[in-house]
Amino acid sequence: MHIRKLEVSDSAAYLEMLNKLDQETSFMLFEPGERSMTEDEIIARVNNKGSETFVVADKGELGGFISISRGFAKRINHMGYVVMGILKTHQGRGLGTKLFGEVINWAKENGITRLELTVMTHNTAALALYKKMGFLVEGTRKKAMKVEGKYVDEYYMGKII
Repeated sequence: MHIRKLEVSDSAAYLEMLNKLDQETSFMLFEPGERSMTEDEIIARVNNKGSETFVVADKGELGGFISISRGFAKRINHMGYVVMGILKTHQGRGLGTKLFGEVINWAKENGITRLELTVMTHNTAALALYKKMGFLVEGTRKKAMKVEGKYVDEYYMGKII
């Protein structure tokens, strides 16, 4: 098992992993079957210089990811928005910490000085990881999502690097 950058040849496996994450957990943005991303969109992401995705590669399968997208306008070009997900079969192995190490190194190499992310307030495992990685809660987004018919708050978190 190792961590590496997402490659064009991973597009089908990456999409499969994302769809599996959507089925496994309610902590991701999309509900099962709702994700409309295509392999072509994944390929475009791989080729986008303003973003990067790192994956956990395990015997030909993908077990998790972290992605960073740079701010699109000059005033927020120093900022990167982070999204991560790890399949249940790969959790509890320190992969989240390793994935964050990769994304932080990429951010530094690419002139990004601020990282941002959101997390559901009751996602205690992710919240603990983000705090461990130096993220601070900067605010609460009330009723930010509706999951299984109930409103859920999210923390908006940031880290200066």
